[in-house]
Amino acid sequence: MSEEILINVTPQETRIAMMENGVVQELQIERSSSLGLVGNIYRGVVCRVLPGMQSAFVEIGLQRAAFLHAGDIVACTGSEEPRLIQEVLHEGQTVMVQVIKEPIGTKGARLSTQISIAGRFLVYLPQQDHIGVSQRIEAESERELLKARLLGLLPEAREGGYIIRTMSEAATDDELLADVDYLTKTWHYIREKSLKVPERALVFQDLNLPMRVLRDVVCVDTEVVRVDSGETYQKLVEFANLYAIAAIEKLVHYQGERPLFDLYNVEQEIEKAMSRKVELKSGGYLIFDQTEALTTVDVNTGSFVSGKNLSDTIFKTNLEAAQSIARQLRLRNLGGIIIIDFIDMDEDVQRESVLDELQKAVARDRARTGVNGFTPLGLVEMTRKRTRESLAHILCEPCSVCKGRGELKTAQTVCYEILRELLREARQFSARELRVLAAPKVIDMLLDEESQSLANLSDFIGKPISLQAEVSCGQEVFDIILM
Repeated sequence: MSEEILINVTPQETRIAMMENGVVQELQIERSSSLGLVGNIYRGVVCRVLPGMQSAFVEIGLQRAAFLHAGDIVACTGSEEPRLIQEVLHEGQTVMVQVIKEPIGTKGARLSTQISIAGRFLVYLPQQDHIGVSQRIEAESERELLKARLLGLLPEAREGGYIIRTMSEAATDDELLADVDYLTKTWHYIREKSLKVPERALVFQDLNLPMRVLRDVVCVDTEVVRVDSGETYQKLVEFANLYAIAAIEKLVHYQGERPLFDLYNVEQEIEKAMSRKVELKSGGYLIFDQTEALTTVDVNTGSFVSGKNLSDTIFKTNLEAAQSIARQLRLRNLGGIIIIDFIDMDEDVQRESVLDELQKAVARDRARTGVNGFTPLGLVEMTRKRTRESLAHILCEPCSVCKGRGELKTAQTVCYEILRELLREARQFSARELRVLAAPKVIDMLLDEESQSLANLSDFIGKPISLQAEVSCGQEVFDIILM
């Protein structure tokens, strides 16, 4: 499988596309006006403790107070008997916290007092002492070998614990020791700085997006990392020389005249990822609807009529949809609860095959996912870990006309609202004339199909009604002026 990473840099934002066999699989965007917060460490102040929810709100200098749950506090989750949050925290207390989830929508950032510092091959846990292994390494024998190998390299009087990342499988002993040294020095720097900075201040900022990708994503399967900024390319080379030697040969400074994302059709994929409808190659299609609580995906056969019979057509459409859905979840960065409405299948064997196909497709996702199978209603429930805003929330905002509903009232509906409001205004106020200001389409309907209704109302209230078209008015917007 051919994997490439494209990095497009402008002064305003950095965009990164992960490609597999020439097809965009994942997009990440970081804007200079709103840099990512996950991994950042702050000296926060507890502003409110909620015993009933076993949580607290902590001010860290952001617009909204951040959320801290008891399960993310070291003192509440130690080896001894778990303690209540009100026994550990109080209002006005200063705590060192790390952001583990970006602010999403109206919710503030989520915090933890369990500090973790990511390296290329290891994650350092300074407040713990155990050695863990990434869940992506499934073979128990391999997990034990990696643990034994790391323990053999670490001094007996070590401080803190570690999580072994998947990339450590190909790392040499020297690379692992260099990672340990880097992480230990970073923790000492954080600890010293936390004593000097004021309250509600940043103590440690995680790497920027291109460096995080070089540290966390680039692996043996990555063939090339193309960067279209000379300055960013030089910084990545310097970073790779220190912490990711194997990645240096993969870095390429793209200097072509054609924009990098245009060359690889990434701009087109971004536009498609903004659409509700996703076309399948077979002629079927998917409909994505994203809400604050969950995302729904509806699968339809569309114009696809291939197959021996209807059952075979439905089965093939669902198989193709399973692969496309997994890619779209990564591309759009959809998280939380996801409900998939596959086309109804009669045979259990077909349902199991579609479920297996979906599980294989999401297994390549770097975010933690879980597929719970078919419900009694024939829907598939799944979850995907959400740590940052979806692509749509980064690039879009709710429509100012429909307020995010995705639909508009018809011109006829607005006409009837105007007629009711005219009657209400005429009864409440004494006016010589009533003038209606509305969108041209609404005014046209009042002058045409609803002209008789308007004339009858004018006779009933005993006052003239005049109409004025306003091009600047949305279809649902109107105003009535008392003359």
